[in-house]
Amino acid sequence: MPDLPSPQDATEAALFTECWDAVLSYADLCTAGSSAAAELAREAFAEGIRELRAAESGSVRGTGRRSSRLPRIPLLLTAVRNTAAVWEKEGQGHKLDPGLRLWLHSDEAARYTGPPLERPIALRGLRDLQQADAELLWLAEAEALPLPLVARRLGLDPATTADELAQVSRLFRDRCHRNHLDSPMDAECRSYARLLDAVTRSPAADTPEDLSRHLATCRQCAEAAACLRLHGGTLPGALAGGVIGWGGLAYLERRRRAAEVRLGAGRPEGPDADHDDPADGRGRKARVVRHGPMAAAVVVSLLALAVSLMPFGESGDSGTTVPDSDRGGPVAAPVPSLPPVGTAPSGSAGADPSEPPAPSSPPTSAAPPSRTADPMPEPDPEPQGTSSGAATTPGDDSPAACVVDYDVLNQWPDGYQAAVTVTTRHALDGWRVAFTVPEGHRVTHMWDASVHQTDTRVTAAAADYNARVSAGSRLAFGYLTARQGSDTQASDFTLNGRACAVA
Repeated sequence: MPDLPSPQDATEAALFTECWDAVLSYADLCTAGSSAAAELAREAFAEGIRELRAAESGSVRGTGRRSSRLPRIPLLLTAVRNTAAVWEKEGQGHKLDPGLRLWLHSDEAARYTGPPLERPIALRGLRDLQQADAELLWLAEAEALPLPLVARRLGLDPATTADELAQVSRLFRDRCHRNHLDSPMDAECRSYARLLDAVTRSPAADTPEDLSRHLATCRQCAEAAACLRLHGGTLPGALAGGVIGWGGLAYLERRRRAAEVRLGAGRPEGPDADHDDPADGRGRKARVVRHGPMAAAVVVSLLALAVSLMPFGESGDSGTTVPDSDRGGPVAAPVPSLPPVGTAPSGSAGADPSEPPAPSSPPTSAAPPSRTADPMPEPDPEPQGTSSGAATTPGDDSPAACVVDYDVLNQWPDGYQAAVTVTTRHALDGWRVAFTVPEGHRVTHMWDASVHQTDTRVTAAAADYNARVSAGSRLAFGYLTARQGSDTQASDFTLNGRACAVA
């Protein structure tokens, strides 16, 4: 597994922090397990950073010349998809999601590397924008970040960011309209091009029946309609599907849930979302946890979009993406194991050291999405939430209630990132996994479970979306730990009070 590249300065360190969650989230969609997801993410991230450095250090050919590369996050997500394609060719396809493997051999996948005029319209439109405009559009629409945070990241005036976004959206629309007209199309599509432009310009305009029938059978025009209609909520889906390809809509759903958590849904008492616990020592960003109601809302909206405007299959996602609830992987994982940059102290209680200086703006009031230690202590969990028989007692010769696969994915001098996968013998309706960490270790963030720690004993409790687990199936969660010393091992795993075997 390749090592992550080291950030060259504070600005690049902030870039790493910003992009790693997105890369690992998409890599998790593309793979068949958490270990493969971490491997794919690290390899693609290293390749994408090399490409970014090469592009940003290249000579400027002329004043006002626009860059033809994608914004940072889409470029890195494309690197994930391209790395997955390399794995498939090199005989490592067993590590990938079966749906992605089918897609990689389809004509749909060939569009992203084929002739430029045949590539998705959203991809071409985004490349046609100025780099700063493209970054603004992607962060606000695809990543669904709140505008004050977008303004801070891009060094914009928060008071005018909304107006700038509206202007960039219109500019993107114009670029997509031009690219649609430049695409090879038959006479019927060309006859509808002007009508499509007129209908999508007005939020109140009804789509004529003949145009609706045409959009139901023509993928190219349906893609164009999704990019041109700025007022119908189709732009995020058009960006994700057109730029990423396979898994684009599932990725969009994950990032929207991430944004909801960043806004602090259900955690009004938390600190500002832009600042993590100073004791963490590395200024890590708030992490993503799953949220069922938001997921349902996004799915309903996407289905409505598919029925009304995008019947062409959503860029190959339909029918191939494995739902998040069945994957067991993290929605997004913490930042990579990056070495410190410069001489900033690791435990500073001031501004986030991984963020570049930004113009002053009112801090957001969002609560942190990451799960931290509960304010009230809880006893070690008793057996609960199972639909099976009695708990195993000491001296009982019954097989272990579960098997634990414990994996350290990343580590750095003062901490590490670990993943826990538990295979249960019995069906569960609620679970608690308890384990012991070395002395002086403190779990600072956990995703896909809530965390409570007393001394060296840590308890991970199920979230609302993954509480039910069928017999013989797996549950999974991950966490960050601040440590003293070099030990990274966890031990004495129990599931609902029953001892587990370690694989």
